[in-house]
Amino acid sequence: MGSIGNSDVSSFKLPKIKFTKLFINGEFVDAVSGNTFETIDPRTGEVITRVAEGGKEDIDLAVKAARDAFDKGAWPRMSGFERGRIMMKYADLIDENIEELAALDAIDAGKLFSWGKALDIPQCSQLLRYYAGAADKIHGETLKMSRDLQAYTLREPIGVVGHIIPWNFPSMMFFMKVSPSLAAGCTMIVKPAEQTPLSALFYAHLAKQAGIPDGVINVVTGFGPKAGAALSSHMDVDKISFTGSTDVGRLVMQAAAQSNLKVVSLELGGKSPVIIFDDADVDMAADLALLGIVYNKGEICVAGSRVYVQEGIYDKFVQKVAEKAKAWVVGDPFDPLSQQGPQVDKNQFEKILSYIEHGKREGATLLTGGKACGEKGYYIEPTIFTDAKVKGFIDEDFK
Repeated sequence: MGSIGNSDVSSFKLPKIKFTKLFINGEFVDAVSGNTFETIDPRTGEVITRVAEGGKEDIDLAVKAARDAFDKGAWPRMSGFERGRIMMKYADLIDENIEELAALDAIDAGKLFSWGKALDIPQCSQLLRYYAGAADKIHGETLKMSRDLQAYTLREPIGVVGHIIPWNFPSMMFFMKVSPSLAAGCTMIVKPAEQTPLSALFYAHLAKQAGIPDGVINVVTGFGPKAGAALSSHMDVDKISFTGSTDVGRLVMQAAAQSNLKVVSLELGGKSPVIIFDDADVDMAADLALLGIVYNKGEICVAGSRVYVQEGIYDKFVQKVAEKAKAWVVGDPFDPLSQQGPQVDKNQFEKILSYIEHGKREGATLLTGGKACGEKGYYIEPTIFTDAKVKGFIDEDFK
């Protein structure tokens, strides 16, 4: 079970890494410190390339560029129609580079190349086109206050926005944050996850090609405690959008509160249960329950990591889901037979294996999986436990 796919992937030509520097005010530049860090291929555990390591000084430069572009530049002063036209061109450029972008996320994040081409990258251009269409439809309201008095509201861009994005969907999360900000007329600094910086830098390059003015999109690669913290606490940043862990979300909110009380949007991790009743189609339920935890290698904030099954179909369901898990193919993300690639990095790989060992120690029954697979890289078998004790509940709670 959890076998490594056997298709020959050696014929696939990996993309040349073109962009490894910070993107500030329309130019690729070295970090002020000159520091770089390694970005790792989770398929092998080997170094892909070295990327500029941004810190506080680089965030200062990026924020200044974004502030100047907002206070003095053309982007917030364009009509919504004109912003939308440029965003449409940006989307076209993504479509033209779809294979290279999907490949970058495959070698940097371990994401399936086929799914990247079919889902992740097309959804990026779709997001851009959706918000491009919304750019000239940002309307306020007219309010009748009394017999002789009316008031109106006017929606305006908030200003300079900091976007801190996670490693599990590096492309989609980039555009979930950047697209509405562009439509509104904001300028921004994007801090991609240190595990997955490569596609964000490529998107910065495409933004320049599309005609987005210098300083509107800036990308500072680096680590959370330095670059992320400096962005969250910067006095010239008007809003922070963060997707990631709950613990780091608290730090982002604290930094925002202790600086200029900037607006904060947080999308934080969670645990999601799947509940299956006796009248369910067992085969379909097993497919959906398995997909709920193995989709994107389980690296998703709505992963169905717990399954509650009504007792009438419990045994049949357990048998079905075990069969399907054993048949699930773990392998190189460029192999078209693979259904699951490697975990994003060594830390995540080791954390998952430690959770598996914890489950064994707690007395849960390991139904299938539970081990690393392959001779190199960060691959883990689809793993299912049964008879797990749920702390805080007793049997009566489920009757």
